[in-house]
Amino acid sequence: MEASENKRSIIVGIFLAVGLVVFMLGVFVLGSQSKSFSKSVHISAVFEDVAGLKKGNSVWFSGVKVGSISKIEFIGAGQVDVAMNIDEASQPYIHRNAGVHIGSDGLIGNKIIVIDGGTPQAPVIQEGDVLQAEKMTSTDEIMKTLQQNNQNLLSITGDFKLLSRKILQGKGTVGTLMADSMMAIQLRNAMRNLESATGSAARMAVQLDRFSKTMNTKGGLADKLFTDTATFNQLSSSVAQLQQTAKNAATITDNLNKATNKFNSTDNVIGVLLNDPKAATKVQSSIDYLQQSTVKLNDDLEAAQHNFLLRGFFKKREKAKQDSIKAAQKGK
Repeated sequence: MEASENKRSIIVGIFLAVGLVVFMLGVFVLGSQSKSFSKSVHISAVFEDVAGLKKGNSVWFSGVKVGSISKIEFIGAGQVDVAMNIDEASQPYIHRNAGVHIGSDGLIGNKIIVIDGGTPQAPVIQEGDVLQAEKMTSTDEIMKTLQQNNQNLLSITGDFKLLSRKILQGKGTVGTLMADSMMAIQLRNAMRNLESATGSAARMAVQLDRFSKTMNTKGGLADKLFTDTATFNQLSSSVAQLQQTAKNAATITDNLNKATNKFNSTDNVIGVLLNDPKAATKVQSSIDYLQQSTVKLNDDLEAAQHNFLLRGFFKKREKAKQDSIKAAQKGK
């Protein structure tokens, strides 16, 4: 009887010892996970909405768990202060200008605090620092945005449905093009003409390029005009002379016009002869009379030369004429 009781006591003692060991291991494991037995730095951040964050949730930095949430409390209207314990071993890597936001541990996991950003130039966090909290888009806001997008999509779909119906009914320019074969042919011809015009423009551009290269050829007329001052001065002089010649020609033309106008008027002899038949006839008669008088005068002079009274006079004049001719010949 005593042996069985001793045996039972030993078994109970063993179970108690095993339970105590398991309890101690559990305490150490949980403590190591929550960093309860390691030194930590206490910092905080102020959020407007913690989105279901709880005390004891993890704090992550660059994908590594660096601490846990120690306290969550209201500090004002719509402001929640979240206190965090950060492992002292991670302190040198987290800087004061880093930001914090609320994330999720997995797709539908627990809420966590995520520390990101910060530059090496900024000092590292110290006890009691307050980090800048970034505003997080809530699930309700995401749902509102999705609903708005769905409404916009429905509106666009409705408009597209109405547009496609009008196109199928032949309404509008696109519908007319699809339903009216003649307009499609005209559009095709217009595009062909446009293509031809584009080709012509391209060829013209090539020709202009060639012409400009020819103009820029060294030693050519254009090059001399632009670079040789002597050629430019000669050309300027030629242009000036051409302008003077044009002025002279204009003056001559004006004089000819004035003379022609006088020929067409009857206030001068030539105009009377050209435009007045009666006066022309009288002038012609006077010329005829003058010719007849000249013939008669010649006859009278011939008769006078044979007259014995005047024969000596004409002989002396003829002799003097011959003497002057001879003197002129000797002088040569």
